[in-house]
Amino acid sequence: MTKMTLGSHPYMLGFEQLERMLERSAKSGNEGYPPFNIEQTSENSYRITLAVAGFGEDDLAITVEDRQLVIRGRQSDDSDNRIFLHRGIAARQFQRSFVLADGVEVGEAIMENGLLHVDLTRAQPETVVQRIKINKG
Repeated sequence: MTKMTLGSHPYMLGFEQLERMLERSAKSGNEGYPPFNIEQTSENSYRITLAVAGFGEDDLAITVEDRQLVIRGRQSDDSDNRIFLHRGIAARQFQRSFVLADGVEVGEAIMENGLLHVDLTRAQPETVVQRIKINKG
């Protein structure tokens, strides 16, 4: 029995890139830190919220790389002069990646109360009907 993939289905032409994006997303290695929410804020907008307690704006970097939203966090190590009896607040670096569909654009990023909000908007798709001329061969 042959396993049929999305890119090899006879009625799904040109979806090889989508299949590669799904594989890349599955291999991204996001272990669960930091925790996040994704909410739909309107019909064409979304908000990703990450819990980044202890991180400042200068400790975070948000980039879009090859249709992938990448959020990185790295705190400066100021624990040299401090003696911890218990250290339960995570201060490790992280990288979270989210694959963006075509037409999804990253809006503003807002930091409030230890939460990083990143707003996304999706452009309205246009309905295009194209008539193809048949040439005599």
